[in-house]
Amino acid sequence: MSRRHAIFLLAFACCAQSPERKQLNLASFEKVWQTVRDKHWDTKFNGVDWLAVHDELRTKIEAAKSDEAAREVMSEMLDRLHQTHFGIIPANVYDDIEGGGGGPATPGIEERVLDGHAIVTSVDPGSAAEKSGIKPGWELVKIDGKELAPVIQKVQDQFAKSTLLDLRLSRSVLGRLMGPHGSAVHLDLLDGGNHAVALDVERGEPRGKLVTFGNLPPQHVWADWRKPRPDVGYAAFNMFMDAELISKTMQDAVEACRECKGFIIDLRGNPGGIGGLATGVAGWFVDQSGLRLGTMTMRGATLKFAVFPRPNPFRGPLAVLVDGCSASTAEILAGGLKDLHRARIFGTRTAAAALPSIIERLPNGDGFQYAIANYVSEGGEPLEGIGAIPDEQVRLTRHGLLKGHDAPLDAAISWISKQK
Repeated sequence: MSRRHAIFLLAFACCAQSPERKQLNLASFEKVWQTVRDKHWDTKFNGVDWLAVHDELRTKIEAAKSDEAAREVMSEMLDRLHQTHFGIIPANVYDDIEGGGGGPATPGIEERVLDGHAIVTSVDPGSAAEKSGIKPGWELVKIDGKELAPVIQKVQDQFAKSTLLDLRLSRSVLGRLMGPHGSAVHLDLLDGGNHAVALDVERGEPRGKLVTFGNLPPQHVWADWRKPRPDVGYAAFNMFMDAELISKTMQDAVEACRECKGFIIDLRGNPGGIGGLATGVAGWFVDQSGLRLGTMTMRGATLKFAVFPRPNPFRGPLAVLVDGCSASTAEILAGGLKDLHRARIFGTRTAAAALPSIIERLPNGDGFQYAIANYVSEGGEPLEGIGAIPDEQVRLTRHGLLKGHDAPLDAAISWISKQK
């Protein structure tokens, strides 16, 4: 056998699929097609003959010689819809996003990937992280001995053109911080002076109370309010999952801030939750009946996000803080208040994930993301693929965090102080 022939056979062996992988890719193709057929909100599939797409591309998936080729066929199928939030996530990237210690406990760190580096943005009061001396602005370099830089780079490469990039980056780090309750996570960090710090931090119960809703897994939900300045009110909650808690927090905050010059709602890092709760929060700041935040269309149902004003709402200047990890219901609230000319938005563009979106594992190990509804804001624009765009683009920086500055919050307070 010639050397050239041997190289050809080796290359063929590397690229050829085993019969088992071929069947898994075929099963994945069928699952993707059937899921869209059964769950897409538009029975006409945005004008696409979905059955014809299946028949056309079935021959391509059967001829695919590798996982990558099969993935390209499934991506081509979803691209025919010309809609965001339909995509295939390669198994290795899916694992990096979902990777973690296999538990809900956390050391008490909130982080964001800023300029390619995992930076601590806040530390939960009373958490093990706070007791260990970790401060906002510190950089996470390794988690349990694994370098974060390659993980961050892989996610950046996969989602470089996606509005979900910030959300995926943060989740890829957060998943590694979490684990079983009482377990320790080993962290290699750089402190404010860029000195290496190695710590073993015990994971504990996440902040907030455990809340269940429908068939969703239990979630820890928190909400609080304060006055960052004597004449400015501020409220934040990590997700829209507990109507009673959010309502009570907003009521307390608004009642205590009747004489405040302005108010701030912080939705950064809020991934959404129960859509109807956005209208409840908006009602504390709107005094006109008949308004709505937008409209969501699902298969067989339409939801209008009507706002019902509270008897004595806050009428002063209102600022909303968002970032790339604000999604779904958080975007509906921010975008809706902006469209109603009731709020000014500060921060960075949201995740553009207003639609109810699901990610499932396919038989071949890849991830499959799909949406089951369409949402149009009151201004007539879809949030999906666009997001809520801040009136003032303000980014967190490591330098600012190390000096104790929250740039978006500072910008909102500055704006409020200039209002009549």
